[in-house]
Amino acid sequence: MTDVLVVEIIREGLTTVLKVAGPMLIVGLTVGLLVSIFQATTQIQEQTLSFIPKIVAIFFTMAICGPWILRVLVGFAEKLFAYLEQAGRW
Repeated sequence: MTDVLVVEIIREGLTTVLKVAGPMLIVGLTVGLLVSIFQATTQIQEQTLSFIPKIVAIFFTMAICGPWILRVLVGFAEKLFAYLEQAGRW
């Protein structure tokens, strides 16, 4: 297994992690920002208020993006097995 192949596997893994986690992180950030703006305008300073909307939003995002996430992960697994097969030939 060459250094180039190891770097390629790591790069593909990090790219896959960002692709898979990205939608949930963006939705969680957006909902958290909206709840914070709501709390600031109404002066409600309940710290636990932001958790439930974020959890619900992330759950729905996972439900909507689930098939796409599965395809991305399966594609990465196929590439990983191809890399391992290629490394076994050396």
